[in-house]
Amino acid sequence: MAALEILKEPAPCLRLIAKPVTAFDPALEGLVADMFDTLDAAGGIGLAAPQVGRSQRVIVMNVPDGEHGKLALINPEIRRTAMPAIVEESCLSVPGLEGKVRRSLRVEVIAFSPEGAPLTLLLTDMEAVCAQHEIDHLDGVLFKDRLPWVTRVMAKLRR
Repeated sequence: MAALEILKEPAPCLRLIAKPVTAFDPALEGLVADMFDTLDAAGGIGLAAPQVGRSQRVIVMNVPDGEHGKLALINPEIRRTAMPAIVEESCLSVPGLEGKVRRSLRVEVIAFSPEGAPLTLLLTDMEAVCAQHEIDHLDGVLFKDRLPWVTRVMAKLRR
């Protein structure tokens, strides 16, 4: 497989609502493999298909010390959240910007595996934060949209 180009803001694909996956086929498995290669090459912990120019509801995650290891989630949805907290985030599509955003430290996610098997996962801590961040990408939302306005203004002034 191959590492793909990670789109940077203001790429239009990053602001679109991704389309649901309807075919669980070799093309999807190839995309997932390429996304894991891309994630590894970039040194990130999560990646969404819109970040590599694909309008599909696909995310991959590999959180160090995470309970689940490598995860590929197709058509993921957050069903429940608990334990709100303020966490530090950054994004491969918004390089050079870090900031504190509100996320939940426990989330229940329903999704499908790349083979089409239904999944229900309870994610905690950094895996929960990562899943929320990546699912935001599927809805055209960047983490910087969740930053306090003062932080966004200061970031623009520094560039």
